[in-house]
Amino acid sequence: MTLQVTNTLTGEREAFEPVTDDEVLLYLCGLTTSDPAHVGHARTWTHTDVIHRWLDYLGYDVRHVENFTDVNEKIVARVGEVGDDEADVARHYTQSFIEDMRALNLKRADVYPRVSEHIDEIIAMVETLVDAGYAYESNGSVYFDVSADDDYGKLSNQDIEDSEAQGDEDERAEKRNPADFALWKAGGVAPEDIEEHRHDDAAPAEEAAETAQTWDSPWGEGRPGWHIECSAMSTTHLGDTFDIHVAGSDLVFPHNENEIAQSECATGQEFANYWLHTGMVQVEDEKMSSSLQNFTSARAAIDEFGVDVLRTFFVSTVYSADPTFSEETLAEAEERWERLERGYERAVEAADGVDAYATEPDSALREAVDVTRTDFEAAMNDDLNTREAMAALLDLASAVNAHVDERDRYDFPALKRAVDAFEELGGDVFGLSFGGPDGGEVRVAEDLVELVLDLRAEEREAGNYERADELRDALDDLGIEVEDSDDGPTYRFE
Repeated sequence: MTLQVTNTLTGEREAFEPVTDDEVLLYLCGLTTSDPAHVGHARTWTHTDVIHRWLDYLGYDVRHVENFTDVNEKIVARVGEVGDDEADVARHYTQSFIEDMRALNLKRADVYPRVSEHIDEIIAMVETLVDAGYAYESNGSVYFDVSADDDYGKLSNQDIEDSEAQGDEDERAEKRNPADFALWKAGGVAPEDIEEHRHDDAAPAEEAAETAQTWDSPWGEGRPGWHIECSAMSTTHLGDTFDIHVAGSDLVFPHNENEIAQSECATGQEFANYWLHTGMVQVEDEKMSSSLQNFTSARAAIDEFGVDVLRTFFVSTVYSADPTFSEETLAEAEERWERLERGYERAVEAADGVDAYATEPDSALREAVDVTRTDFEAAMNDDLNTREAMAALLDLASAVNAHVDERDRYDFPALKRAVDAFEELGGDVFGLSFGGPDGGEVRVAEDLVELVLDLRAEEREAGNYERADELRDALDDLGIEVEDSDDGPTYRFE
C-alpha cells in the first residue's frame, strides 16, 4: 500500500509522491525560544520524529529541517529572568530544547536554523516581494499586500474580506488593508509589546526592550516579521519547493497561511506539497499552552513518566487528534508500554533459552508476526495512523505471551521474528527502547551527574578548587562535558 496522507492544503487524503523519488524534504515549524518546551510541543516533536522514522523505513532519504525562532518579543520579555538580553535568553532556551529533544530519543534533524543567522536571506526575500509588487514600505516597515495574491487564504479557506486584522493597532494604522501582515518591522521592540508577556521576576519592560536585537535593512533599522522567518529558513535549506510541512494546528492561520503567500509570491513555485497539522494536547478541556500556564514541561514529564511511557502516550492517538493529558491517560500509556516491554522481554528470554528449538513450529505465532507487520504497515501508510499501529504491536505481545504460556518447547524462528518486529516497528519506527537504555536509566545517569556537580559546587565554595577541577575532569573522562555560566553549570553527554 502506498503512503496516504491528509493534506490540509486540499482537505483530501492523497497518495504521497515526493518531488524526488528517493528523497523526502521535511520541515517542522520549530519553537520560539522564550519558554520551556511543554508536553504539547513534545507531542508534535515526537509525531514528526515518527513521520521521519516511517519515511526511513519506507526507504526514503529524509532531509529534515526544524527551526528555532530566536528573535521575538516574547523572548525579550524574559530578559532579566534567564538572561541579560534577547540573545542570552534565546541561547538559554535553545539549549533547553536541544536537551529535551535528546532526552525524548528524537532523531536529529539535518539542520536547526535560527532566525538570527538568516537575516540576510530574510531581507533578500522581502526585497523580492517589494520589487514584484507584493509588498510595500510604510514608515520604515514593510507589509505584504494580501490583495495582490489571488491565492491568499487557500490553506485556511478564509476570504480576505473575512480575514481578521493582523498586527497591533499602530501597525494597522500604516497598512493598506487590515489583513496585510508585517515582513519587516521598523525599529526595535516597544515596552508595551512585551508587557503582557512579562513574568514578575523579569526585568522592567523599558529595560528589557533596550536589549532587543535590530539589523540594518534597505528600509532602515528593524527586525523581521514572524512569518517571513520560516519562509526564508525553509527555502534556504530545502529549496523553493519541498515535500512535507508539519506544524501545530493552531498555526494554520495566520502563520502557515502567510508562509505560503509570501513564499510562493517570492519564488513563483509551489511552497510545500503536503501540509500535516498536529492536534493540540488538552488539559481539562483547554489547550495546553505556555500563555495559559496550564502546561507540564517536557522535562518534568520525562522525569515523572519516563521516555517510553511518554512516547507511548503520544503515538496512542493519531497525529491530528487532540489528546487529553491526565493521570488516567498516562496510566493507560504506562500499561500499554509495560505490555509491550513484557512481550518483548518474554520473546527474548524464550528465544535465548535452552527450550527454543528449530523444529517446533507454532503456526499461530508465525501468523501473528506476519499479521502484525501487515497491520502495522497498513496503519502507518493510512495517514500515519499510529493508534492502529500500536494496536498491532499489542496484539503481537499477546501472541508471544500465549506461545510462552502454552508450550514447553518454543519455536525459535518465530520468536526471533517477533523480537525483530518489536525492535524494527516499536523501536526503529516508534522510537521505543526495546532492549536498550530507557528513560529511567537516563534519569539515573542524570541524577548521578547532578550529584557530582553539587559536590563540585560545595568544593568550590569551600575554596577547594583543585578538587573541584578533578571532579570536572572525571566527568569529562566519562564523556560528560560541563560548561560553567552565570546561571550555574550545564552539562551534556558527548
